[in-house]
Amino acid sequence: MITDVYVSRSRVMRSLRAGPLGEHIHLYVAQLQQGGYSLETGHRRLSIIRDFGFWLGATGAGIADIDEATVTQYLAERSRHRPQFGGDARALARLLSILREANAIAHRAVPPRDPHEDICEAYSRYMARQRGLAPSSIASHVWFLRPFLQELGITANADLGRLSGREVSLYVERHAADGGATTARIMCSRLRVFLRYLHAEGFITADLTAAIPSIRRPGEARLPSFLPIEDVQRILDGCDRSTSAGRRNYAILMLLARLGLRAGEVAKLSLDDIDWHAGQFTVRGKGRKIATMPLPHDVGAAIAAYLQHGRPRSDSRRLFLLAVAPYSGFKGAPGIQTVARSAIKRTGIPGPGRRGSHIFRHSLATDLLRSGATLTEIGQLLRHEQQDTTRIYAKVDLDSLRPLGQPWLGGEQ
Repeated sequence: MITDVYVSRSRVMRSLRAGPLGEHIHLYVAQLQQGGYSLETGHRRLSIIRDFGFWLGATGAGIADIDEATVTQYLAERSRHRPQFGGDARALARLLSILREANAIAHRAVPPRDPHEDICEAYSRYMARQRGLAPSSIASHVWFLRPFLQELGITANADLGRLSGREVSLYVERHAADGGATTARIMCSRLRVFLRYLHAEGFITADLTAAIPSIRRPGEARLPSFLPIEDVQRILDGCDRSTSAGRRNYAILMLLARLGLRAGEVAKLSLDDIDWHAGQFTVRGKGRKIATMPLPHDVGAAIAAYLQHGRPRSDSRRLFLLAVAPYSGFKGAPGIQTVARSAIKRTGIPGPGRRGSHIFRHSLATDLLRSGATLTEIGQLLRHEQQDTTRIYAKVDLDSLRPLGQPWLGGEQ
């Protein structure tokens, strides 16, 4: 960590204080110390700022001339003479932010407003107010909406009235193959919701949802991938619990494998969600649904080991933190997915199928089914809203289904 001794004795700091950024460099150092950055990382970031200050002096530029264009120019020239690191741009971006907070440089110019923004904002408010969707779900709807509006040239509410079923149908035909079948189905679903909104709010006179075709996946594609319980245990045993990151990853994987939590649910867990006395914890699931789940002893022990011997000091109340400074919580499901994929890859388990965190959920359900649990019990554990979702796992348990088959009366062929 950046210590006061380093700040007082470092040659890099002496150069910075004497340079054009010297008046404000203490603000940057304070943020590094508060974020818990290691000495190596802090030294690297301060060094890049020192070099940037030298470059400013050589070009005759002053502190008031610093902006994103100046930083981009410097990094481009620097890359011609020495290797560039990913943290270099982030270090200078943080410098810009600090200088703007200190009113030392001009604030960033406001980018021109997206002509579709009014439509997207109104739609977002409707989704939050009428449908009660979470911000992440609303962002997914808007993500599919923007290219639709742009390609059809819709920039204002007045343009919505000229939408036709043919335009909508042709748009879907052009973009159904942009991704996989799942992406195409989601796109169609999102556009149907938007068209219903337009009709309900009176922007269009006819319901155009019939213009969007149904995109179905083969029945076999719906079979969830799963791992045998022996492979799941190998993945858990592969975590190096002698390190802080290993203890964190082991606790994450235990929640995925033993309780079937979704990646986003694990990322959102906070310290306040765990009731150690009652042996239970709170899960914030899909659709803003909140559930209380029991905390098994082995899962609780893994979490406690991380909290006592792995979790860095931080003001964040998130249960699981990033292993590098600044020590903040995971932003969402992708970080947990990365932990799961890395653990599976490290074990070297072969086979097709998606190798993300959801495979642990599928594996748990399949193992419970083979152990004699009913679909109702599995659905309650996984917090499925519809029994049809849980019924998918019955297709995987072919060994149990095979004896139920009746011989064909026509004899052998």
